[in-house]
Amino acid sequence: QPQLVESGGGLVQPGGSLRLSCTASGFAFDSYAIGWFRQFPGKERERVSCISGSADTTQYIEAVLDRFTISRDNAKNTVYLDLNRLKPEDTAVYYCAATRGYWQRLWYTGRVEHWGQGTQVTVSG
Repeated sequence: QPQLVESGGGLVQPGGSLRLSCTASGFAFDSYAIGWFRQFPGKERERVSCISGSADTTQYIEAVLDRFTISRDNAKNTVYLDLNRLKPEDTAVYYCAATRGYWQRLWYTGRVEHWGQGTQVTVSG
């Protein structure tokens, strides 16, 4: 049974940092691009960042560029999203997602095969 489990969310003050983790099981992790999405209340889920299966390509939306860093450890079946210099407008539920094959399928077409359950990030001071 394919599964993604996020952790690391929480409450942090503006300017603070968090590390989100997404641990996978039940599928060939290194064959999948992994993405992070977020959802604001009353809004549709939006992409934030993604990383290819081999970790040679990463993508970010402009709003998080130079503040968030995505990485993966295929030996641990885990992808990380380091959130730095957090702003109140980063407050959202963050989801990880997995798509088999090319990262472009996830990033440009939004085709997701597996979703995590989400983790809340709240930036407030």
